[in-house]
Amino acid sequence: MLKKYRGGVVDSCGLLPLIDDGLPLEQRKSNDVFRIIREAQLEDIKALTEVLTVSFHPAKGWLLFVQPLLKLGIYEDLRSRLRGKTPYYCCLVAVEVTQNASVNSGKIVGTIELSLRTGFNSHYLYISNLAVIESHRRQGIAQSLLHQCEQIASKWGYDTLNLHVLEDNEGAKQLYLQNGYQVSATETTWPNWLFSRSQRLFLQKKIKNHV
Repeated sequence: MLKKYRGGVVDSCGLLPLIDDGLPLEQRKSNDVFRIIREAQLEDIKALTEVLTVSFHPAKGWLLFVQPLLKLGIYEDLRSRLRGKTPYYCCLVAVEVTQNASVNSGKIVGTIELSLRTGFNSHYLYISNLAVIESHRRQGIAQSLLHQCEQIASKWGYDTLNLHVLEDNEGAKQLYLQNGYQVSATETTWPNWLFSRSQRLFLQKKIKNHV
């Protein structure tokens, strides 16, 4: 059984890598499986696309027929963001590896993106595309990804994180509320009202200085 992740991050996102429970590599067996969180690489695009597609657009009902087009769109958007080298942008991946494997190998089981957005006379850090594959949910991976975004935000000099969640997405909503996010606004658009769709909640969290 895999241990819950308490990992770290690498390189330009501003943090050093940590292994799940801090156990030195020399004390691990060669077949031990553990997780790290690292910055996404261009070589991860295919696996990342799969994680995001099955998480947000599972092949059920009519989505079965349009999923290839959705997957292509996700792939192209990811490639553009990862190649863009945009300031204040970071895509993280949670990866399962063994002792003898490099941090750039292994199975990607989760991801999250952090970017700087522009609002009315302001800039703010925004979390998007938090996803964990179904077989690895409820193992603390999403919480660890959120925590790493807090550390990066502090490194970048910001003290607030922002995100959206659909009001009827109880699992995601509870994850954010339990991790200190608070509802800042409820956003209702006319298509949502007209077609009785779920409203979007805008959540914020004041974070502590991790630097």
